[in-house]
Parts: sequence; C-alpha cells; structure tokens
Amino acid sequence: MLRRIHDPNIRLVYLAVLLLGTAYGISIAVIALHLDARGFSKSDIGQLAAFFASGIAAMSLPVGFLLRRFSAKATLTASLLGYAVTVGAFPLLHGYWSIAFARFFDGAFSVGIWVSCETVLLMRANDDNKAYVTSLYAVAIAIGYVVGPLAAGPIARALSMQAAFFMSAAIATAAGVLVFARLDPDPPGAHEAQVPRPEGGSSGPPARAHEGMALELIARIKTSCFATFAYGYFQASVVLFLPLYLVESKGIPRQTTILVPAFFAAGMLLFSNAAGRLGDRVGHLLVMRALGTIGLAMILGFVFLDTFPPMAVAVFVAGATLASISPVSLALQGVVTAKRDYSRANAIYNVFYAGGMLLGPPISGLVLQRFGGAAMLYHLAALWMAFVIFTTVFASDDPAHRVRALPDTAG
Repeated sequence: MLRRIHDPNIRLVYLAVLLLGTAYGISIAVIALHLDARGFSKSDIGQLAAFFASGIAAMSLPVGFLLRRFSAKATLTASLLGYAVTVGAFPLLHGYWSIAFARFFDGAFSVGIWVSCETVLLMRANDDNKAYVTSLYAVAIAIGYVVGPLAAGPIARALSMQAAFFMSAAIATAAGVLVFARLDPDPPGAHEAQVPRPEGGSSGPPARAHEGMALELIARIKTSCFATFAYGYFQASVVLFLPLYLVESKGIPRQTTILVPAFFAAGMLLFSNAAGRLGDRVGHLLVMRALGTIGLAMILGFVFLDTFPPMAVAVFVAGATLASISPVSLALQGVVTAKRDYSRANAIYNVFYAGGMLLGPPISGLVLQRFGGAAMLYHLAALWMAFVIFTTVFASDDPAHRVRALPDTAG
C-alpha cells in the first residue's frame, strides 16, 4: 500500500499520528469515567468538551502563522510535546476551571498537530495522489483510535485510571521525540507568501493585501471548508446524543451502545483509502458528493430501524462515507491551493472544523430536547443535504470537473 509513497517524511508522519491516535484513544476512553468519578455532572462534562473545541477554534489561525514562522517540524514537535504535558497533568487536576484550562490547551495543541501534519503531507504529496496520501493519514489515526480504547481498559484495571492518562502522555512524548529526530526540514520556499503588487510599483496597505488573500483563499477552498464544518458538527453531535437516542427511543441497552463508535471507526478505517484512490482518479468533489448522499441516507435510516444489528450496519456505512469525506476534502484543498498557502489554508480549514464542533452539540441538544430524537436526525441529514447541494452548485471548484467539461464545451 505504501509503495506509491516514496518520501520517507510522509511515512514518518503516519507513524507519528498512529502513536498520537493511540494516545488519543486511551485518554478519550477514560476521560468521561474519570470526570464522573471526580463528581462532575453530565452537564459539566459536556461544557468541558466545549472548552476543547474552543481551544481548536482559538488556535487554528495562529498555528498557520507559527508554521510559516518556525516550520512544520518545529510546530509539530512542540504541539506533540505540549499535548503530552497537558494529558499527563489532567489526572492531577481537581477543580472545574483547572480542568477547563487543560481541556482548552488539549484542543489548542491538538489543532497544532493536525495542521502541521496536514501541511507536511500536502507539501510532499504529488497532485495525482493527494487523496491517497491523506486517506492513509486518516487510516493511521483510525487505527490508533481502535488500539487506544482496547489498551485503556487493561491499563486502568491493572494499574489505575490515572495511569491511563500517564501512558497517553508517554506515547505522545515518543511521537514528539520521533518527529524532532527524524522529520526533515520544510522544503525551501514552502511557506513564502507572494502578495501581488499593483502596477505602478506601490504595494498598497499590507493589512488589506493579506485580508484580500485570506478572502480569496476561503473562496477557493469553500467546498472543503463546508465539508469539514459539516463533519465537525455531525461528529460532535452524534458522539454525545446518538447513544441517548438509542437508549431512550429505541430501547437499546446502554452496554450495547458502547459499540457504536467502534462500528463507525471500522467503516472509516476500511473505506477511507478506497475513497481516496477514487477521488484521485475521478475527482475529489464528485466522490465527496456521492459519499454525502449515501451518508445522509444512513442517518435517515436510523429513524426507521428498531433493532441493533441493522443499526450497526447503518453506523458502519455512515463511517465509511461521512468520515471518508474528511481526507478527500483535505486532498481537494491541496489540489486547488498553492504550496506556499498550505499552512494558511489548513488553518482556515480547521477553524471551520472547530466551528462545527462548537455549534453541533448545543443545537443538536436543543432539537433533541424540544422535538425528539427523530427531529435531531432529520436536522443532521438536512445539513448533509445542504452540503450535497453546495457541492453540486460549485462543482467547478474541482479541477477534475473542469477537465471533464472540456469535451462538452469544445467546438
């Protein structure tokens, strides 16, 4: 599978995010149990999750500047080590605000890792295999998310729940040391922004020039931004509220609902690479539209399914489609963006992801409380329907679409 990837730096990033995904998986598996044991209410736990998303939102744009100022290697190393310190300190904290502070920096260092890794991959991947490269990135993280929770239980039982956080910190530290020791410096000129000067030699006000560049960049990557916003909104909502819907509306035992994330991750793990290959071959936006259509059908299916086996199949297919949109959208962004703008574009991309994570839970929770679980699922399906329509309207944003349209417009 890796024979198409000749740059050892890409394979190094895969190993680093595999370790990181394992560290994430261990900490995520025990964090709610740890907070519950410390006496925090479910409302408190939900609010603390919002601090994590706030850290992502607050740090997304500054990370782009840090990448251009200090390099992807330096930013990725610092972010991995920062995350290790944060997760290692987590079990030593007791008060609400100290934990909220830690959750904020958990999100801030996490987005530093994501933007750095995505920038390295897009800088070093060829235009004809960007989705392939980013899909394997998603696969590496997904494997870690599967391995981490499987390891968390034995660690917590054999040692303690606090030890699971320390193990997570140790693995993240190993990833940081690996990146510092082995990742090559960024290619020369990788982050040099080229602001066009107007005729006559005057450069104009720098702030206005950069503002124009940012708006132009958002316009260029808008379909990718919508994709990551929708996924952040959907992911943050279903993690919190789908288990409640299954228990309260469908009568599924609580112990059984624990398996739901595993089926979703399995779908992502098994299909992300195939979606990436297909995107590189026929067009990223076309594949994203097809995946969104199938995924929203699976969401609607939950309203009418009443037993767990077909629900598990629907969750698996939703993971295979909706979760696979993320690496394909990142690849599309890499195709339509100049290399010098990757760090800035990836920062903007993650702002939209954080925005989805911030808005999804409160809106979904309000819909669930006032109108019921079916209405919550309908509104999530409507979000993906809006995405499908958006990708149809702006189909020409994908260079592959313009190439396919040439024979029809010729002559």
